Amino acid sequence: MSLALLFPGQGAQHPQALPWLAHEPRAAATLAALAGHLGADWRERAADAVWLQSNVVAQPLLTGLGVATWQALAGDLPAPVAVAGYSVGELPAFSAAGVFDGETALALAAFRAAAMDAAAIGQPGGLMALQGPAAAERAQDVAGVTTAIRIGPERVLVGGPIDLLAAAAEAWSRAGLRCTRLPIGVASHTPAMAPAARAVAAWLSAQALRPPRAAVVCNWTGTATRSPAALATALAAQVAATVRWDDCMDSLAERGARCVLEVGPGGTLAAMWRERHPGIAVRSCDEFRSREGVIDWVRQQLD
Repeated sequence: MSLALLFPGQGAQHPQALPWLAHEPRAAATLAALAGHLGADWRERAADAVWLQSNVVAQPLLTGLGVATWQALAGDLPAPVAVAGYSVGELPAFSAAGVFDGETALALAAFRAAAMDAAAIGQPGGLMALQGPAAAERAQDVAGVTTAIRIGPERVLVGGPIDLLAAAAEAWSRAGLRCTRLPIGVASHTPAMAPAARAVAAWLSAQALRPPRAAVVCNWTGTATRSPAALATALAAQVAATVRWDDCMDSLAERGARCVLEVGPGGTLAAMWRERHPGIAVRSCDEFRSREGVIDWVRQQLD
């Protein structure tokens, strides 16, 4: 049996995410720790889009929900053959693989968000989705704008200063590409985040990372590794480098996954997977009404 896990990144969070999780005893400790970071009323406050989309909220929230969801499921599902996280989703992915525990993942999420916000002071930036023919090639046409996340030849996210993104969007739109600004207030995964990447590297150097129980496919390289040193390097480097999500999906598929589960809120990664690897079953935990529904579906795929 071969199960692979995906953990979503910023933009996946929403107020109605995973309501069944609150009733799962195995998730209780992580949800309590999450409340310690965001406040006990975080689900009510999630209706405030500005609050929900801020780095200091979104990154711990996605990390905590990812960790808690897998904790609720892990005892009744086979161990995954490999895991991958999209951007900040690497933190709960590392936790699911056993590289560090959920408490460490949450602490790192809060630190990472603050470091990225600090790196953006005085240089406001953001991300933009670019979609259409040769989007990946056209993304390289504008100086100062960087490919932040690669999804496929016709779909990428670019990052850079707000004024440059606006000017580039006008040119790309005239060329027939669809441009969508994302509600993220920093130029994630671009050289502008180099100070944050160095800060995360220093933070990780003080941690005792364990060899993972499952192969971890890293954003920075698009390949899998089980080396704690390589994992620490990759986890820090991706803050300021292109996320090779297209390669990440292919690496998971090459490891023989028969079933893929998106662990956390939303279903964006499941949709991306379905488009790239339609022959391998995928669902998001957020599509189900209960933990039992998730478990039953996975078991049906792997029987």
